[in-house]
Amino acid sequence: MANQKPGKDNFTRNLVIAVVVGVVLIMLVPTLLSKQTNTSAKIPASVSAERGYGIVFNDELKGVPLIEIYEDFQCPVCAQFEKLQGDYIESLISAKKATVVYHTLSFLGPESINAANAAACSADEGKFLGYHRALYANQPAENTGVWSNDVLGILGQAAGITSKSFTSCVNNMNYKGWVSNAAAAGAKANVNSTPTVFINGKEIDRKTEYFNADKFKAAVERG
Repeated sequence: MANQKPGKDNFTRNLVIAVVVGVVLIMLVPTLLSKQTNTSAKIPASVSAERGYGIVFNDELKGVPLIEIYEDFQCPVCAQFEKLQGDYIESLISAKKATVVYHTLSFLGPESINAANAAACSADEGKFLGYHRALYANQPAENTGVWSNDVLGILGQAAGITSKSFTSCVNNMNYKGWVSNAAAAGAKANVNSTPTVFINGKEIDRKTEYFNADKFKAAVERG
């Protein structure tokens, strides 16, 4: 009968289990941290913590569609969505026919964080929609260093922003904490790609409704 060494076998097995558990915990920590929010972070104008730290238009309306747009300003597909659907969405805002929430995420790196912060600064100036358009109209390739805070400040002029307070807000990254909170809220909503669009809490069809103007309009009207 072969000699058995249960003590050594148990030690080896327990060591393997400990290593596996450790790896799983290491993988989980970034996910858990990404879903944490800083409730003391400064919040820009028109932002609702209850709406996932999104920038909200027409929050007071009742009985109208709720459109939630998760986007990253460096995302090329988001720029395509804005080009096709942006004017229609803005028309719904101005006509008070929808509540619209813009969730500015930062999946794609530091320049996404810079752009989201600058967009928040534009909200304080009452110019978010114009700045939103300017960012997508001047979108560079991802993380090429083009979107420095200096450039993002200059882009404000395209949205009619000339105040020193905007430039200061951009350069000082006043809303970096809010950008993190928006990212955490997106993670809690299980949003893992951009653009992602919900109407009344349900994602519209990616294959047919994102990039077809008529079908997108029908999805909004259907609610």
